[in-house]
Amino acid sequence: MVTLKVEAACETGRQPSNLVSFSRIEKILRFTVATAALCVATSDLASGQWMGRQTGCYADAIVANPNRPTVANPADITQYGVLELEYGWDRLWPEEGIHQTSFGGLLKFGLLCDVELRWNTTSFLSQTDASGTHRSFGDNWLGPQIRVYRQTKRVPTLALGYAIKVPSASTTAGLGTGRVDHAFTLLVSKDIARFHFDFNLSQFLIGRPDTFGFDKNQEVNLAFSHAIRGGLQFTGEFYGETRLNLSTPGFASSLWALTYTVVPRLVVDSGFEAGLTSGGPHRHVFVGATYSIANLYPGRRRKGSSSPADP
Repeated sequence: MVTLKVEAACETGRQPSNLVSFSRIEKILRFTVATAALCVATSDLASGQWMGRQTGCYADAIVANPNRPTVANPADITQYGVLELEYGWDRLWPEEGIHQTSFGGLLKFGLLCDVELRWNTTSFLSQTDASGTHRSFGDNWLGPQIRVYRQTKRVPTLALGYAIKVPSASTTAGLGTGRVDHAFTLLVSKDIARFHFDFNLSQFLIGRPDTFGFDKNQEVNLAFSHAIRGGLQFTGEFYGETRLNLSTPGFASSLWALTYTVVPRLVVDSGFEAGLTSGGPHRHVFVGATYSIANLYPGRRRKGSSSPADP
């Protein structure tokens, strides 16, 4: 979802808004991301729980860990050995006179107790504007997410993520830049008073389409969720990005959704997004699901940990 918005903003060539200046926020966020990541990586607290020790990793049953439907991702990762798929449909109106339709998802694998491999792909992308309708595969993002500390009573779950974009979207149709991008993310998650919170700080390096080098901007996300009844849950999020370049201003947006746990390994979701400032998504609706496919390490399961819910 984030990558689609970044590419759309680059390609539509929107003019920057004079109402809000993000330069000061950008400097603060860049310093915050770098400082927080350094502190987490060097902390004795985090290194004390670093899961180089692959013991006690198996859960008694497979339970999905949805990253959908929010832009923010949880710091907790997919269960050890589990292959999990998220997939959905999106309809986005980035600005007046333009709309995009896409199908895409995220494939995750719990390689180690605290290391998850991630492949984010858009299998179909269509954009309709004044010049007509253009269709293409979208871009692909690959990278790991590493959990460095598990939640305790006073300390949240902490993780670090990295992703690199493989530019596969059509440049001739204006659906991609054809350049490699990078994303570095600090993730924090905590359960507080029956609410679950996910907080992300991201630094993006976005390849310039017509020259060498990168444009840089930051993204801040705060997502929260609360159970309503049974498997039904309410989710909300506020997030924003700083200015990327002269033609792509910063913005703030909000997202609202319902999720329903059909069974522990299958969660469905649906919702909408409404931009709070100019420069962001005008409107955005979506529907999708998260499904834990199988545990690929069944032969190594410890004695006594098997469950009828496991494959």
